[in-house]
Amino acid sequence: MIGLEHYLTVAAALFVIGIFGLFLNRKNIIILLMSIELILLSVNINLVAFSSYHLDMVGQVFTLFVLTVAAAEAAIGLAILVCFFRTKGSIDVEDVNVMRG
Repeated sequence: MIGLEHYLTVAAALFVIGIFGLFLNRKNIIILLMSIELILLSVNINLVAFSSYHLDMVGQVFTLFVLTVAAAEAAIGLAILVCFFRTKGSIDVEDVNVMRG
């Protein structure tokens, strides 16, 4: 039987992988966006697991809002990356400071 502890373990593993992706990789912005998505997905797993455990739908409804924000973040982030790649020819994080002003 799969219990609450199993869901929390998977969510914690995804969260740790996402945090390592943010701190260990500072060069590739695509991996940074993927790490942020992993962190948001781990939060969603926690919300759904606790919502199911407490027999309450509030966590599952809130998960839909978090997924909407994550989809918007991915779409806007990729659009910015495409525009940046067209102007500079690379997507290095160090070159992002050039976009100011």
